[in-house]
Amino acid sequence: MGSGEEESVEAAAVARRERLRALKAAQELLNTPDDSATDPPQQQDEENDNQDELNANVSMKFRNYLPHDKQLQEGKLAPPVLPKFEDPVLAAPPQEEKKEDPFLNIAPKKPNWDLRRDVQKRLDKLERRTQKAMLTLMEREEEKRRSEENQETENGGEE
Repeated sequence: MGSGEEESVEAAAVARRERLRALKAAQELLNTPDDSATDPPQQQDEENDNQDELNANVSMKFRNYLPHDKQLQEGKLAPPVLPKFEDPVLAAPPQEEKKEDPFLNIAPKKPNWDLRRDVQKRLDKLERRTQKAMLTLMEREEEKRRSEENQETENGGEE
């Protein structure tokens, strides 16, 4: 178990060393002088002339900075003109809200809500029984009414 951890630590160290070597090699490549440094001096002078011409054609634009040099101050740009922002929230008149007295809402709206919650199962059971009993009574009344009608029709048919 201990040897596996040591191997993983060693592997991580080796990988780190390789990455550091690669970074160092890349840094050395960036710092090495270009091939133009080995060019003859005549070609360097021509390149410098070309660079001077390019720099003369480049105009600098300053948006947020005011340079001290008079020649560079000509490159100062005027700040951009932004359209006026109209906030729709501020433009609409505020709606008047009814402010209720906060002390009226201290007491719960239904003072027996906790009792009702505790007894709700029993009430549901009683409600079902009540509905069943009402149905039974209605059936009895209907049966009684039918029997009376049958007796009347029998008695009325005999007469």
